[in-house]
Amino acid sequence: MVDILSVDHVSVRRSGTYILSDVSFSLKEGGHTAIIGPNGAGKSTLMNVLCKEVHPLALDEYSYSLLGKSKWTVHDLRKVIGHVSQADSMIADTTYAVLDIVVSALYSAIGIDFHIKPGKEDIEKAESELEKVGLRELKGKCMNTLSSGERARALIARSAINNPPVMLLDEASNALDFPSRADFRKAISQYAREGKTVVMVTHELSEIIEEIERVVVMKDGRIVADGNKKEILNEGLLSDVYGQKVFVAERGGLYTAWC
Repeated sequence: MVDILSVDHVSVRRSGTYILSDVSFSLKEGGHTAIIGPNGAGKSTLMNVLCKEVHPLALDEYSYSLLGKSKWTVHDLRKVIGHVSQADSMIADTTYAVLDIVVSALYSAIGIDFHIKPGKEDIEKAESELEKVGLRELKGKCMNTLSSGERARALIARSAINNPPVMLLDEASNALDFPSRADFRKAISQYAREGKTVVMVTHELSEIIEEIERVVVMKDGRIVADGNKKEILNEGLLSDVYGQKVFVAERGGLYTAWC
């Protein structure tokens, strides 16, 4: 199967320090993937390279390919990659209505103002995405009045409205309680079953949906393990990566870990 997204020999340096050091990563259609590792491992930087929000060192060996193309405009890229990150908390704190936040992604905007007039079809698309994440009844509420879990799902709906083949979720569900985390997993699973390829950065193994079979482990700006979920999520490997004893349990296809 051909890679739908790949980067080779990625290096990112800030203030003389390498954040990513010669990292290569590829993604096949339907190859849902979780990326885990300690703080500072380079996970978010890799995600930002994948969606071209961070540009690596211009080395001869570096290459980027998405759907067979190496060059993309920002406008076109947003149609094929849905990206949710912690930086989107700014969007969640606005007084725009939930529906406006979701539909405005079609115009590469945040919220609806006088120069954006969504048509009936655009509104229906937004309502459909909100239905998938269980928020259609809240479409008229202000974003900043939603719970943390509702905000997370609204941002997922926003990232999906362009029907991108790839969704990159970078710690998109921080600080959610147990019920909210379950709702979050349900929403992500819905998109995975629709055929979108999901890549998720997380610190919580319990967020890794059952559809994800591949886990990539990063440390110190490098990929140190990459393989099947059942093989990678073991106490020996994770204890070594995190530098202390890590316990792992699995139940019903979901994992959890603690120190």
